[in-house]
Amino acid sequence: MAWNEPGNNDKDPWKNKGGKNQGPPDLDELLNDLGKKVTGIFGGKSSGGSSPSGKSFSSIGISIVLFIAIVVYAFSGFYTIKEAEKGIVLRFGQYSGTVDPGINWKWTFIDRIIPVDMQSTRDLPASGFMLTQDENVVRVDMQIQYRVVDARNYIFSVTNADDSLSQSLDSALRYVVGHAKMDDILTSGREQIRQSVWQELEKIIAPYNLGLIIVDVNFKDARPPNEVKDAFDDAIAAQEDEVRFLREAEAYARGIEPRARGRVKRMEQEAIAYKEQTVLAAKGEVARFEKILPEYQAAPEVTRQRLYIATMEKVYTNTSKIMVDVEGGNNIMYLPLDKIIQQQATTKRGTPQNYSQPAQQPVINSSPSTSSRNDRFNSGRN
Repeated sequence: MAWNEPGNNDKDPWKNKGGKNQGPPDLDELLNDLGKKVTGIFGGKSSGGSSPSGKSFSSIGISIVLFIAIVVYAFSGFYTIKEAEKGIVLRFGQYSGTVDPGINWKWTFIDRIIPVDMQSTRDLPASGFMLTQDENVVRVDMQIQYRVVDARNYIFSVTNADDSLSQSLDSALRYVVGHAKMDDILTSGREQIRQSVWQELEKIIAPYNLGLIIVDVNFKDARPPNEVKDAFDDAIAAQEDEVRFLREAEAYARGIEPRARGRVKRMEQEAIAYKEQTVLAAKGEVARFEKILPEYQAAPEVTRQRLYIATMEKVYTNTSKIMVDVEGGNNIMYLPLDKIIQQQATTKRGTPQNYSQPAQQPVINSSPSTSSRNDRFNSGRN
């Protein structure tokens, strides 16, 4: 029997009632049937019952949905830790471990990753007006550099490690400045202040295990309040002048001392040379007299005359000699012996020598008394 024969209403696709009308189906009924089929695919029950084909479509849909969900969940768990970082793993909010740099995987909605920079050096400033030991007010600016060395302690030891370090730095700075004098803070004691702040800061943060290490402490500036700045500038300038004068005095002393030592050494050497010369001369005189002594003992008068003549010859050698005879008569005999000897020496060398003539030429008196005196003079020279 065909579906369009009379009485075959069950197989009519258009579901016409009574089979009398062959027109288009009702749109509302078609939409209702389609909704029931979709509901059956996703596990719903239709009022008209279920068939084996409906069950197969339902299992395939569930498998596809589960596969897609698993794939999305798996890919959502991948994350990357940078080279300079370490990752803190929290599982259900509790610390579970740390992960190294690279690509890692976590349980989404279960694990939480907190990256911590382990290699970067961080800066932390501190400044303010502080009271010194001598009850002066000074403004100090300081800056520290630090780095994270333990990621777990950095995250879990305190609520905020950076804030705790800032408060510790302010406390250490005020403690050190409060135990120092203002002149030391402004001038020569800056390095000591820096070292003291560093030591005090490490002592304060040690019990808290912040997971941080202090790399450096920089003393940037220290200045008095603006109201008294001019007076302090004058005081600092005076101290700088004092240091400069001391340096100049030390330089002068370093320049004078070697010269003085040189003169002292030279005088010592001259004194030693003079001593040796005098001693040697005295020894020579002693040796000469020791040689003359036997001769003197053999002929005292002759030796005495020879010594006298030798001594007078040595004395008159370097002395201008003028012989004058004024005894008897009106004629004066004047003999400039040194000039005569010098003229004779010049004549022998053949070099003309200009010199002033004596005021009076030698006068030779022919009187017997003068001749006899000349003879006595010549015999005395011989």
